[in-house]
Amino acid sequence: MKEFLYGDLAIIGMSGCEKFVEQVDSYLREWRNHGEASSFLIDVDCPRFGTGEAKAFIHQSMRGHDVYIISDCFNYGVTYDMRGYKVPMSPDDHFQDLKRVIAAIEGKARRISVIMPMLYEGRQHKRSGRESLDCALALQELVQMGVSNIITFDAHDPRVQNAIPLSGFDDVRPSYQMLKALVKEFPDISLAHDQIMIISPDEGGMSRCMYYSSVMGVDIGMFYKRRNYAVIINGKNPIEAHEYLGKDIRGKDVIVVDDMISSGESMIDVSRQLKEKGARRIFHFVTFGLFCNGLEQFDQAYEEGIINKVFTTNLVYCPPELLERPWYKQVNMCKYVSYIIDTLNHDESISTLLNPVKRIHNLLDNQAKRVAGESSKEIEE
Repeated sequence: MKEFLYGDLAIIGMSGCEKFVEQVDSYLREWRNHGEASSFLIDVDCPRFGTGEAKAFIHQSMRGHDVYIISDCFNYGVTYDMRGYKVPMSPDDHFQDLKRVIAAIEGKARRISVIMPMLYEGRQHKRSGRESLDCALALQELVQMGVSNIITFDAHDPRVQNAIPLSGFDDVRPSYQMLKALVKEFPDISLAHDQIMIISPDEGGMSRCMYYSSVMGVDIGMFYKRRNYAVIINGKNPIEAHEYLGKDIRGKDVIVVDDMISSGESMIDVSRQLKEKGARRIFHFVTFGLFCNGLEQFDQAYEEGIINKVFTTNLVYCPPELLERPWYKQVNMCKYVSYIIDTLNHDESISTLLNPVKRIHNLLDNQAKRVAGESSKEIEE
């Protein structure tokens, strides 16, 4: 690693990201000065008036700094007081606070990068009628305010970056971290091509599944969502059925890959069909676990043997009760984010971090030897 720094490192964690940024800061201090360096975290407040209005206040100058702002726009666990009520922060509230902090920097920073794991309004990425293009507008607004780089994870559709073609936009996928977590949780699992399959729950998720399939050298399958386009419920056309397209999965372990769990109904329906088709064990790799309709249906699915494990990252807020569920495993992404920040602060390329093919191949080789009883090597970080 070069000694050159683009600017003095400064990390700002927005409301709800405190524990996450503390871990990121701990890694960076350990790498740079054996844990003896002062914290890179910047103290920021976003106080609110009784009406719900707010402002941002930074307690030190950002002049000449290389600033990284980490924002979880989907953290409903953060609340504020308004007219005597406790109001949970919505994605809109979080995004407004992010803009307030950027405004409080006053253009004095040498560079501002925003790490927004789940992209704000990422599901409203294309126009199919007289409707707003919220994600494109949000990206353009951040760039106009002086943001140089926007880093997100598993964007619902990365083509939304076309809205800001002259600015930095990196879409990161936690493929290696998910596989590593699976191997640690189930040491006996075989990742050989005749023992496991990758399944996409819909046609829109095929690109991320094709990555797993090609890197691992295993077969891929897909479910087609048959919708009723004559009806609109809660702003979308309801799904009438999931039709499976792919090879026989009987007797194989299955990994279902998706970007998010919203209500979870589709995921459970897909799992039920896979079980009926003879799948041995069913694992879900999902970057963002939102669980908007609660956890009870997943509890029931686990009791029925429909799902074996759901892996999601800690990039968005997870309620404490979720961490206690036997069917759930959280994948910690703090070290990965620390690598990204450290590399960018040295003004180096993050290409190798974005495409971990070599690490995945090493993981597959070591796991094959471990299953065969030939290796006890620790999994590479």
